[in-house]
Amino acid sequence: MTTLIDNFDRQVRYVRISVTDRCDFRCVYCMSEDMTFLPRAQILTLEELSMVARAFVELGVEKIRLTGGEPLVRRDIDQLVSDIGELPGLKDFTMTTNGAGLGKYAESLRQAGMQRLNISLDSLDPERFHRLTRTGQLGKVIDGIRAAKDAGFERIKLNAVILKGRNDDEVLDLVEFARQEGVDISFIEEMPLGDVSDHSRAETFCSSDEVQSMIEERHSLVPTTETTLGPSRYFRMTDSETRVGFISPHSHNFCSTCNRVRVTVEGRLLLCLGNEHSVDLREVLRRYPGDMDALKTRIIEAMPLKPERHHFTTDGDVQVVRFMNMTGG
Repeated sequence: MTTLIDNFDRQVRYVRISVTDRCDFRCVYCMSEDMTFLPRAQILTLEELSMVARAFVELGVEKIRLTGGEPLVRRDIDQLVSDIGELPGLKDFTMTTNGAGLGKYAESLRQAGMQRLNISLDSLDPERFHRLTRTGQLGKVIDGIRAAKDAGFERIKLNAVILKGRNDDEVLDLVEFARQEGVDISFIEEMPLGDVSDHSRAETFCSSDEVQSMIEERHSLVPTTETTLGPSRYFRMTDSETRVGFISPHSHNFCSTCNRVRVTVEGRLLLCLGNEHSVDLREVLRRYPGDMDALKTRIIEAMPLKPERHHFTTDGDVQVVRFMNMTGG
């Protein structure tokens, strides 16, 4: 089998595929309040998305994560999940979601072959949650988390982006909630993608080390070597099965072991979250419909473009102008 190796001898084993740029939330760190979304003709069809997934798996990718926007607002998402879930050689199939649609979709996603879920949850206070998401209802997300538990996913993880002065006072509450629900939780440093108007990123930046110190005031954290092929560094607590993870693009750069690429909903293959190095897969999908060899050749030829590292800073500068919803979670 051909595998995807970049110029720094890193093997790509994980692809994140955005299925939509649309979302029913407007989270302050992800997009502006008044967003203009892509015309339908510019986004990949479900058939094209399925073909992209198949190409990557045939090239040695072991893990696929569906992202958005919010993947559960994409029409017929369960059909795409079913198609990808049947791919031989795929070892880990997961989705990042805001959780609001899981009451409707959790059971069908699990039955279609999805194994794990990441659910965004930045606050346990209903009013604050609504301010951070601009449109979200906390109760609906909590119900979605419990629907996912009932559906029997192998693992469920909460993702919390911590902003100083906004929700950093809830770190311990979020850990306790994860422990009570029997799910994992990762704390994420805000990434400088898109020029958000809601806040100054330099003022709200909260490092993983700061968050870890808050948690260790109550719980001893024991580092582990566990991995889900993603960037989380995981810790265990002696009295709980809940794992605590930290995703730290600023303070603990993980570029040297990066095994990931992303495909945007427009079909751009992004070789790095923090750079604009990309290749157009939509062009080859539409010029050579159904030609798997042409698609795989385009992907293989893109590997030398994967840069050694990103250069995120904590001073509030925007290194990348596209918003997170355009990139894929």
